[in-house]
Amino acid sequence: MELKHVYIFLFDGYSDWEISYLTPELFKEEKISLKTFTINGAAITSMGGLKITPDLSLAQVKAEEVSVLVLPGGTAWEEHKIEGIDELVADLYQAGKTIAAICAATTYLGEKGYLDSVKHTSNDLDYLKSVAPAYKGEHNYQQALAVTAHQLITANGIAPIEFAVEIFKKLELHSEAAIEKWFQLFKNGIWSE
Repeated sequence: MELKHVYIFLFDGYSDWEISYLTPELFKEEKISLKTFTINGAAITSMGGLKITPDLSLAQVKAEEVSVLVLPGGTAWEEHKIEGIDELVADLYQAGKTIAAICAATTYLGEKGYLDSVKHTSNDLDYLKSVAPAYKGEHNYQQALAVTAHQLITANGIAPIEFAVEIFKKLELHSEAAIEKWFQLFKNGIWSE
């Protein structure tokens, strides 16, 4: 069994609910190594007031080990306060690793040009264009809750369940049928044996 490494980037004010369906499922899987990191390794406080001590600092993240990088949303992206992750994101992108962004984190990918030539989504096209002035991917924008295209996963901020599903599929966490069963339970309250 090959261990897959999922790294979640955390920062003060990150939108904790956007990864709340994702992390429990990954944490309990033996084939997944789930790590959180901040720029300097210091504790942060989520938008919901959760005080989090990360596993690592950015300097301790080894790009070659990363299977999936998860970027949760938060107003810090909109205010362009996130600094220091450009090199890691570029290295992962060039290596073909999966980068998953939800809500305001999609504006970072848009601003840096990662969304210019692949299908993607965000909170809204006008939102993405206004927050990311350098964004040039309008022709690839999808009015959808979550989109996976090549190595990029993007999601609307109201779609943490769909976001989780796309990451589960990319990681081949379970069979398609098992993932759909999980989705139906958490999205629609339907459980089938």
